[in-house]
This record gives sequence, C-alpha cells and structure tokens, in this order.
Amino acid sequence: MTSQKVSALKSYAKLHQFSHAFSQPEQHLKHLLEDKNRLENFSIRVPGFFYDYSRQRVNQNLMQQLFSLAQESKAKQKFSQMTSGEKINSTESRAALHTATRDFTRAAIFLDGQDVMPQIKQVNHQIKAFTQDLHENKISGHTGKPFSDAVVIGIGGSYLGCQFVYEALKTKIDPKINLHFLSNVDIDNFGEIIKKINPQTCLWVVISKTYTTAETLANLNQALLYLKQHHLDPACHLITITAKGSPGESSSQKHLASFNMFDYIGGRYSVSSAVGALPLSLAFGFDVFEQFLKGCHAMDIHAQQAPDNENIPLTAALIGIWNTHFLGYPAQAIIPYCSALSKLAPHVQQLYMESLGKSVTSIGEPVDYKTGCVIFGEPGTNAQHSFFQLAHQGMAFPVEFIGIIHPVFNQEQTQSKGVYNHQELWANMLAQAQALAIGKDSQDSAKYFSGNRPSSTIIVNEISPETIGMLLAFYEARTVYEGFILGINPFDQFGVELGKVLASGIRKHMAQKNKNVPSEPDSLDPITHVYLDMLFKGSL
Repeated sequence: MTSQKVSALKSYAKLHQFSHAFSQPEQHLKHLLEDKNRLENFSIRVPGFFYDYSRQRVNQNLMQQLFSLAQESKAKQKFSQMTSGEKINSTESRAALHTATRDFTRAAIFLDGQDVMPQIKQVNHQIKAFTQDLHENKISGHTGKPFSDAVVIGIGGSYLGCQFVYEALKTKIDPKINLHFLSNVDIDNFGEIIKKINPQTCLWVVISKTYTTAETLANLNQALLYLKQHHLDPACHLITITAKGSPGESSSQKHLASFNMFDYIGGRYSVSSAVGALPLSLAFGFDVFEQFLKGCHAMDIHAQQAPDNENIPLTAALIGIWNTHFLGYPAQAIIPYCSALSKLAPHVQQLYMESLGKSVTSIGEPVDYKTGCVIFGEPGTNAQHSFFQLAHQGMAFPVEFIGIIHPVFNQEQTQSKGVYNHQELWANMLAQAQALAIGKDSQDSAKYFSGNRPSSTIIVNEISPETIGMLLAFYEARTVYEGFILGINPFDQFGVELGKVLASGIRKHMAQKNKNVPSEPDSLDPITHVYLDMLFKGSL
C-alpha cells in the first residue's frame, strides 16, 4: 500500500483554516444546535443502526472539506483493495481479510492466486460440527461428564473482542457453555477462574497464532498442571486455535481438537474468525454466531458501498480526525448506556490504539501529525458518577454515547419519579449529551459549564447477534478508514515488541536465579536489579 502523509494533502491544509473559524463564539454548539434541521442534516440512518453527529463541532462546509480529505486520500479505494485481498498490510506483506470471514455474497476472494473462501468455510463447518456434537453430549471430558464451562486462554486480540460479544449476548441468550477468559499471566487471574469451574466438566481453549506468546504459554502450562493434579487427560479437555503448522497444531500437543486461524487476519480484527467462532459457538451455538456474522457483513457492505455523506464508519473516522488533529482533543470516551456493552470500550481501546498509534506512514516516513488518541469508557450512568466532572468542567474530550431502544429485561418494572428504569437511563444519556454541548452560564464560577464539548450518539434497536455484529464491524471499519486517511498501516503492531524483547532478558535473569545460577554481570540495569531483589527477597 503506497501512501503519502495526510499533512501533504491540500484538503488537510484547508481544514487547518477551518479549525481557526471554529474557535469563534458563533460556532459554539449552543448556537449550531439552534438550527431546527440540525439532526436531519447531521445524522445517518440505516436499517438497525442510527448515527447522530449533530452535537459534533461541524457544519456543512466543514463536512464537505472532510469528505474531500477522504477522497484525496483514496480511503474508499483502499478499503475496497482490502476486502478484495490485496496486501494492504505493507510492512508485513500481508492481506487484511477479516471481512472475508463474514462475507455471504462473494463467491471467491483471491490471495496470491488462491481462493480463501473454501478454507474459511471449511473451518466454520468444522467448528459447527464439533460444537453441535459437544452440545449433544457426543463429546465429553475424561470422566465422561458433559462440559459446562470453557476457559479461553489468550491475550489481546485473542480474547478482547470475543469477550465483548460474549458478555453482550449472554444478557439475552443463556449460554450452553459458560465462558471464562484467562488472559493475564497474573497467577491470581488463574486462581479466580479455577474457583468457578469443575475440572471434570471444563474445556481449555488455547488461542495463539504462533504458539509463542509468553503469557499464553505460561497460562497453558498452568492449565496442564491443573489437569494433571486432577488426573485428567489434556487430550480430552484441551482445544487449540492456531495457525496451520504451528506447534499448537502438532500431533505432539495433546488436544481434543484444533482449528486454524489465518495469517491474513490480525488478532484485534479476528472475532469473526475461528478466534471468536469456536468460543462463541460453544457458548451459544453456531447458528447464533452466524447471525452475528450477518450483522458484521451488513456493516461491511455499508462501509464499502455507501456514498461518502451517507457512510457511517467513514463519517465517524473523519470526525475522529477532525477532533484529534484540528480541534486538539487528546482522548475519546465510549459510553454505552447499556450494561450488556460493558466490554465494548476495552475491545475498541485495543482495536483503535494498537491500529492507529503509529510514528511512521505505511511506507516508513516519520509522521508530523498525531495518529490516534486515548480511548476509554465505562457504561452510563456509572460513568456520570466517575469521570464526568472532568468531561463537563475539566479537560474536554469527545464522547460517543450508545443507546438501546429495547432492554433485554422485559418483565414488569416499577416506576421511580414517574418513569421506568430504562426511561431513566435514556433521560440521563440525552441530558448528558445536551449538557456537554450547550453548557450553562452562572454568576458562580464553580457552577459555570462552558459547553461546546462534542459528542455523537449511536442507537440500535436491541441487543441481538446482528446488532452486536454491526457494532463490532462499525468500529473495525471506522478504525481502518482513519488509518487509510492518515496514511498509516492500521494492521501492524510493532510498538508492542520492544517490551517483549526486554522482558525476555529479565526472564532469563529470573530463571537463572530460580536455578541458583550466577547471572552475567551487568546484564540488567541497576533499577531493575533493585526491583528483582524485592521480588526474590519477598519484601521491600
């Protein structure tokens, strides 16, 4: 993928001129919102998904200039190249074909002359057959008891997206198999999980593309010890999801089953591959997972085909760039007014910050502009009683509100102050967005609200496999579009490597201490030596 710096584009320079105008009092959101057609002009509605950016600091002329930026950067052309199998991940010479895993319309997608669709369908067929047999008790554990739980061992993209989808769907669909996520190498994470499971009825699902991730292998070894302590054969309790030919697929690795993940799908984009398919099918059945894929596919088609000014992910990406690059906001909050979406922000945090936190363009030139911002979030109304003081009167940051029209709970509800709980939730969501935008004048400076703080609102009908799929694919497409416009590669992640390399040296030193073998002199810096002395002495 060839790309020039976004700062070199004509439209980028013009946007800097626009940003000065938006510092003028007449461009305050409280004035922009006086336009009765504001919502109609600054919102996009597609079946099952509504995106409102009327409370963003934009006007029609500004949006036209942002769309010019998208066109000049050839963002949609790159998106099409991505979905067609071109090696858009230039630094690793790989394709980025996560969209192929949920494509229900193309007969074939070629990569290096090979159609990838048959292998994707084959893995899905294997997962469907395996999970169906397991749910029908044709597959059971070492002692013959049916499985009730599964522990997913994986870190980063190997679990965050899957956990988001699982936590969302289990509020509406009772799991057939309860999932637990063992990501952290912290032994207390392991200790908490084994309190919740019966070893005889628990599967262990190891997710690692290369089977070399230190944290995942450490947790795998802990799981194997746990099985051994309970006299259980790993061949009856262990499943691997890994790349073809990796150590995790080898016959020397005792496992009940192994399913392939593919080199052309990055971890943080892998929920719709075997990484999500196997755990989510274990939990809810493959048919539910397929409904989720169809929701992803609907958003993928929209992201690729919708005209610029009707394209939700593209519009959201442009507004993100406007807020970060031109208005100078350092962060963005994701606030779902729905407890089922409590794991959405952690997933998007990794998706966005690992994809866009880059210092060079896709062709290796140092950037001279910001790439990405800090993503964080918490469900409303909890967030209001946590960090919204800062949002209203401290350092400003854009907020993305998410509302659900129909709650999962459909039994009789009481009223408080004349409204039901779900109505109270919406009252707070709507009020927060309005308060951020218009602010409040006061003679008491401590009670003054400056307003002019931007937000967007996303509305979906209900929690369902399809809507969760649409949400997931929206954030994926938005992130990819932002990367394409900025001229960076949203698919590599070399920034996580340095710490891993340094950790290997510290790990080697620890291993030598464990064996009482003298380490090489000056192999570690003095500060690290102090911390290791604390650890091995067991006290400060």
